[in-house]
Amino acid sequence: MPMKPVRRVARTLLATTFVAGGVNALMHPKPRAAAATALADQSRATLPDSLAARIPDDPGRLVKVNAVAQIAGGVLLASGRAPRPAALVLAATVVPGTVTEQDFWAEPDPDRRAAKLAGFLKDLGLLGGLLIAASDTAGKPSLGWRARQALSRRESRVAAESAALVGAAKVRGAHLAEVANEQG
Repeated sequence: MPMKPVRRVARTLLATTFVAGGVNALMHPKPRAAAATALADQSRATLPDSLAARIPDDPGRLVKVNAVAQIAGGVLLASGRAPRPAALVLAATVVPGTVTEQDFWAEPDPDRRAAKLAGFLKDLGLLGGLLIAASDTAGKPSLGWRARQALSRRESRVAAESAALVGAAKVRGAHLAEVANEQG
């Protein structure tokens, strides 16, 4: 199978989790909002006042924003439109959900702890896949490489033009010296 169809299928499969999760979060925000509220309250109690003041009072709104970001990022990733930025946005949405929903370290029940640990590891796998998707240039040179090449070409042109100007100045200077000798 050529690389392009594999890339398209892989991006679509990766995006499906986020679109479905985002739709679910919009339809049923209360459980996620409750977890986000608990995390926000805990963060306000432990963080310095300057950081604690920046934590929103309505974590339910953040849950909705996160859900919309997951849906939009998933659609963009699956469609192949701006897949690298979409993958970065999706990667940023994984972290809050992982911390609030997969908190196996705080779970006393061994069965639920095992389930949350499995979910935590799944989220880490998704994060890894998103980081790969964010760095995938689809066989094209990266923007950084293209910028360095353009700069190198520009520097070469400037050096060549400078050398030509110096050569022309030397010739002109020699000519002027010759004229001065003849007249002097």
